[in-house]
Amino acid sequence: MASEYLLELEDIEAGYGRAALVLRGLTVKVPPGAVVCLVGPNGAGKSTVLKVASGMLRPRAGTIRVAGKDVTDRNPQQMLHAGLSHVLQGHSVFKEMTVEENVRLGAYSLTDKAEIAERIGFVKDLFPVVAERWGALAGALSGGQQKQVEFARSLMVSPRVVLLDEPSMGLDPKATATVFEQVVRMRDAGTAVLLVEQNARRALETADLGCVLDLGRVHISGPAAELLRDPQLAELYLGGRPKPVTTKS
Repeated sequence: MASEYLLELEDIEAGYGRAALVLRGLTVKVPPGAVVCLVGPNGAGKSTVLKVASGMLRPRAGTIRVAGKDVTDRNPQQMLHAGLSHVLQGHSVFKEMTVEENVRLGAYSLTDKAEIAERIGFVKDLFPVVAERWGALAGALSGGQQKQVEFARSLMVSPRVVLLDEPSMGLDPKATATVFEQVVRMRDAGTAVLLVEQNARRALETADLGCVLDLGRVHISGPAAELLRDPQLAELYLGGRPKPVTTKS
């Protein structure tokens, strides 16, 4: 029977080397057409969740499923083929290469020229700055523009879910707003997103569903708008009282 979720991390235990576990029985599920954000204090295990999902870190226990299929023991290349694309924390563009060359790197595993051309057209339409700066050196772009190039590159293989690790890191408020607008555009174009973000309030304002992590477990989860209205959650994790929430279109 087909799963109702594109990505499922179930009862995951994971850590680094012989150190204590970072994730302790964590369960996170990403449905189609949704942005799911993971928020919580430093050390809660947010980025570790994405490393497990993308195959960079093998879990010590638990199950990973993509569209209902068990992919628990697969490596990053195999996870990419399964439909998970990982945009790492910080900037990962090749600055001495053009925007076009950076984006085409995302299609290195594709052999059909027509498919590659179709995907290029898709990401250019989705991220206008990519089309506008197609021939420019990626290093000449602003931080927010470089992040959009990374997004475009991640979509070249038509992933089921894009894993985004701290996409607003190091960006000014204007660039941050643009990046979160692009996250919504990705979702609206048909790609689900699992988002890790230190700016918890901004992430929940963007997301459809939220999971608050603490000590390697999901402390609370639910519709993002409801989490934003929770006074206790606002006090503990969002830096103050809840603010009015506007309904996303």
